[in-house]
Amino acid sequence: MQGPSSPAACHFAAASDTDLIAGNRPLLLTRNFGLVWSGQLISQIGDGVSRLALLWFVYAITGSALKTSIIGLLQTIPPIMLGPVIGVYVDRLPKKYLLIISDLLRAVLIGFIPCMVAVESFTVSMLYVLVLLHAIATAVFGPALTAAIPAIVPKTQFTAANALLQSTTSLGIILGPALSGLGIAAYGSQEVLCFNAITYLVSALCLSLTSFADSKTSAMPEAPSSTLLQDLIEGFRYSVINRPAILVLTGTAALYTFGTAALTSLFPVFARKLLDLGPVEIGYLWSALGGGLLLTSIALLWATGWTVKDRSRLIFSTSLLSGAAVCALVWTPHPYQAGILMGLIGGGMGAFTPIAWGIIQELTPGHLIGRVLGLYGTGAMTSAIAGISSFGWITEHYGPGPSLLGIGMVLFATALVSLTMSRTYAPVTMEGRS
Repeated sequence: MQGPSSPAACHFAAASDTDLIAGNRPLLLTRNFGLVWSGQLISQIGDGVSRLALLWFVYAITGSALKTSIIGLLQTIPPIMLGPVIGVYVDRLPKKYLLIISDLLRAVLIGFIPCMVAVESFTVSMLYVLVLLHAIATAVFGPALTAAIPAIVPKTQFTAANALLQSTTSLGIILGPALSGLGIAAYGSQEVLCFNAITYLVSALCLSLTSFADSKTSAMPEAPSSTLLQDLIEGFRYSVINRPAILVLTGTAALYTFGTAALTSLFPVFARKLLDLGPVEIGYLWSALGGGLLLTSIALLWATGWTVKDRSRLIFSTSLLSGAAVCALVWTPHPYQAGILMGLIGGGMGAFTPIAWGIIQELTPGHLIGRVLGLYGTGAMTSAIAGISSFGWITEHYGPGPSLLGIGMVLFATALVSLTMSRTYAPVTMEGRS
């Protein structure tokens, strides 16, 4: 058996660089995308493992549910506050090096430091600082990876590539919590966090072996000829004025995350109050959600080459499906039925992000894609926080039933708005990008 840090652990099939250009092989069998996907698979499973371990670790140190919940807040601040600025530097700097440095920083912050500091010496303030810095590194990694897709994948396979990368997130949701529970029981939460450092190092190794188009042409970044403010204005003008389609897409994404973020954050409350389920059963339902996401990610491989109009209709259909399944949860008496509905919800949710990212990658010039993604992410994350707060208040005052019905209505609204998206696009297909 080869260790996780060996190149073989990063990529399971050898293929030449020209396979990427040909575009006639499955993406996972091309060298560059296979490396990125394999590294992300290991890293996302590690994230799934450490997410529970981190919350458990904080609660073990503080004994406070409120202080534990602050972790989630700290993880959402950087994408909201720094998203547009991060987008500027994603456009300015070689994406390969941004990705590698982000992984190395995350390995140190969330893995090695908790490993090296004794539990009794850990303070809550120290842990909060580590989580915030880790969230900043993650906020850089996300848009940099999405912006790098055009540098490693043929134009005709953007949506398929995004779907495959989303599948690693789905597998992390399915496998991570179960592995984390076993690890915490056997070794402790601190040791589980140490394990996640290894997964980030594996991801960094895989990225270092990947060939990026922008790295070939600019190993050393040139000094920017414009200021940070000028770059921010240029990205904003392109997203809002020059390409109103991207503005509509960002608004649709904000509406979508307003509902889905509330659902995923409050689902344990819904399951507890409506179905009287314990943590084990809730974990199974969560895995069903991840399973639905995974199946949709695989199905999107056949959406390669679809026009924007066709993909907008797919978002319409899947949003309707998710909305109907969320509403049906209110009247579901049995956990098995709830599991089926969660799978349908996950399947419906799984279509939006890969398609949205693919459209942005197709429509946005390479030198602007980081800024456009930064603005898109800021809008989506801000809306997610608003959705969690709003439906949390509704749940507190009116109960889980009205809250779930409200989330369902938001997803229905997302479906209706998605029908207008194709009308705002110029007739752009997979044959070219403006």
